[in-house]
Amino acid sequence: MKIHCTRPGCPRPENLFADLDDKTILKTVQQKYCTTCGMPLILDGRYLPERLLGQGGFGAAFLACDRRSPALRKCVVKLFQPANDLSPSELELALQLFEREAVVLDRLGNQHPQIPNLLAYFPLESSGWQSSQTQQFFYIVQDYIDGQDLEAELDTQGQFSEDGVREVLEEILNVLQFVHDEDVIHRDIKPSNIMRDRKGRLYLLDFGAVKQVTQQANKLGTSTGIFSMGFAPPEQMQGHSVFPSTDLYALAVTCIVLLTGKYPKELYDSHNGRWNWKDKTQVSDSLAYILDKMLQSRPSDRFGSAEQVLKLLNPLPSPPQVPLSTPKAQPISSVSVQPQIQIPSPAPSPSPAPPAPPTSSPSFSTINLLKGAAFTGFEIALLRIAVNGLLGGSLPLLALIVGGTFGGLIFAQYRRWIETKEQIILALISLAIVIFISTFGQGIPLSGVIIFPILGALGCVAITTLFRLIYLILYRFL
Repeated sequence: MKIHCTRPGCPRPENLFADLDDKTILKTVQQKYCTTCGMPLILDGRYLPERLLGQGGFGAAFLACDRRSPALRKCVVKLFQPANDLSPSELELALQLFEREAVVLDRLGNQHPQIPNLLAYFPLESSGWQSSQTQQFFYIVQDYIDGQDLEAELDTQGQFSEDGVREVLEEILNVLQFVHDEDVIHRDIKPSNIMRDRKGRLYLLDFGAVKQVTQQANKLGTSTGIFSMGFAPPEQMQGHSVFPSTDLYALAVTCIVLLTGKYPKELYDSHNGRWNWKDKTQVSDSLAYILDKMLQSRPSDRFGSAEQVLKLLNPLPSPPQVPLSTPKAQPISSVSVQPQIQIPSPAPSPSPAPPAPPTSSPSFSTINLLKGAAFTGFEIALLRIAVNGLLGGSLPLLALIVGGTFGGLIFAQYRRWIETKEQIILALISLAIVIFISTFGQGIPLSGVIIFPILGALGCVAITTLFRLIYLILYRFL
């Protein structure tokens, strides 16, 4: 029988013990040790690791068997294995997260069929390898789900169909509804943490980054900084409070990755602060609306709970319409019989159509906002020079032209008719025209033509930054 050593860094972790093929010896032997590093191999007196399943983050996972079960039941043994470059505070946080996974699995796994059960949680002390110091290790043992995670499924089968994604969305939403009702936020939903067993059932895995919601002031779901890049929403990456909608955002990213077969960094336009995914797949308007709402940057703009998404994903049919009056009975013949009144069965009413996606205002990142402000200030300054050179100093006319142009520029940028490329082209054309007017007309000197628009751009950027700061302060405290 092969037993895999769980000590991190063991150069030859596979150990072969022929005597353990005898079931009597297997169930009675006290302990076996790694022939290379001396690490105890029979964990907690019963679990025998067979092979490495994977490692990363703060741990490694092994497929093991339980020698205390009649059929040598398969299970997963997780070892707490942090990186060597962690600071003491980071190490303490990592251990807290690992222990929290045991607590949450113990609390949730036995209550929901799509969350693996916790079988054991225990420490192990062993003498150090090539060292006299004693080392301590921590283990979690849980049910083994025999199947394939969705990341591997995407690699082998390609993009998911809309029906396939709806199935994933509905099943994981049901799990999240239960998890959130227990005041737990998963915080690390991604394709590799969703497993499909051989019977087709989906399981939500890896509660190592869970966050329990507390009711204490200033501690409501505060993020610990553990997340998967690309799947986590802005509030989680910035270390702010997390909510049930935080998990909904990550689930939506998971869905569009499955639909498109592309990584999040290929779908997210960081320049404009929005997700561009609908041109890379074909989905119904109703599903696109649901996913887009789950992907909103602000938590308050998303659905508030998994239940809300489920209701929109599977709307209830309208109740049948019962006729207000019954048909008239047929005349009674000479034979005395009870008249029979036939009430036609009401035709089933169709399910209500999903709500049309609301028309939302275009969203702008801070960089886009400041860039637009600089362009507007630059153009207004050039216009001021051109009007003054052509029409003289008529203040009412100048105010009318400049004000109208200012409003037009703001509206055109808001509607995205003028973006980066158009801004550069228009700025160069405007500058050339004003230089021509100033050279042959009665404009200001050429140095002024260059400096004045730059000052106008900087002034608009400063004003926009100030108002943006005031807005953020008011938004945070109101």
